[in-house]
Amino acid sequence: MSGAQDTVAALQAALAAEHVAIFGYGVLGGHVAPAQQQNVTLIWSTHRSRRDRLRGYIQSAGGRPVAAAAAYRLPFKVTSASSAARLAATLEDGVVAGYAILAGASDPNLRRYAAQAMQEAAVRGVRWRGSAPTEAFPGLPSNALSPKPTE
Repeated sequence: MSGAQDTVAALQAALAAEHVAIFGYGVLGGHVAPAQQQNVTLIWSTHRSRRDRLRGYIQSAGGRPVAAAAAYRLPFKVTSASSAARLAATLEDGVVAGYAILAGASDPNLRRYAAQAMQEAAVRGVRWRGSAPTEAFPGLPSNALSPKPTE
């Protein structure tokens, strides 16, 4: 793949993560405590804004933004405020992972955008969990930072 194709692929991964987050917050919004409703709406809007910006980046790079699915399979059923918070933290982990590749883009503006998105998502994940992370890079799978074997 060329550098431009790699960048578009990284943008698409981040966009796909935003699609999932938007869907997930729509599901969990009805289960959070009334005091959290405004916060959920604000976070949902933030993900929508990031989605729209990513679409613009992809189109500017000559790509066609990946469309959102009609629905996504969530990792567990949301039935309470507790499970809603757990899903929100999981969604934010997915957003961190979705932007991880984009953080290595050659364009410094995209790297900065990805790093900021990852930082914000990691902070939201910590807040939803209500505790400090136990891993060095919250939201990233532990093997994401492992060196990949060469052939």
